[in-house]
Amino acid sequence: MTPTVREPRQERSRTTRRRLVGAAVDCLAELGWAGTTVGVVAERAGVSRGAAQHHFPTREDLVVATVEFLAGEQIAELRERAETLPRGKSRAEPVARMLLNLYTGPKFRAALHLWVAASGDDALRRALTPLEAKVGREAHRVALDLLDADESRPGVRETVQATLDLARGLGLADLLSDDSKRRERLVRQWAKTLEPIVGEGGRA
Repeated sequence: MTPTVREPRQERSRTTRRRLVGAAVDCLAELGWAGTTVGVVAERAGVSRGAAQHHFPTREDLVVATVEFLAGEQIAELRERAETLPRGKSRAEPVARMLLNLYTGPKFRAALHLWVAASGDDALRRALTPLEAKVGREAHRVALDLLDADESRPGVRETVQATLDLARGLGLADLLSDDSKRRERLVRQWAKTLEPIVGEGGRA
């Protein structure tokens, strides 16, 4: 008889956390902040409420972990795709496309629900504000790396920030209807804005 191989406790704990956070993303995108309780998330994840509260005692704890997860996935995806980028100025358009499509889809919808809720919920705002600042700084660093841009040069920081702000606005426009065709036209135009700063860091 083959003995049963038991999953180590630490790995089981990590698996449970991943399931809860993944379920929280789905719930936020579908149900919004008001409908995303620890109990609902636990049921969606297929774990007991007690197990969920062991990992995340409050809804705010769960939300912070969810935001970190969403940001981590986005950043990791960008860095992975960066390996396929062309060198030199020709990378401006694919980078523009990557960044301007960054805030679309269910993950952005989940994050948006949190931002709207935090505007009227002091506890949620206190939990999210420092984390969002950290996520914003990381997104800015990644954008600089993708462009191989030198932030010490005048206007580079503002151009990168404007790119990310534009991406968020386009993400909002995509919530109610498919905005991909208009966004693609903007990608091609915005790439011309990015071209002058590409490669200034000396690696492209």
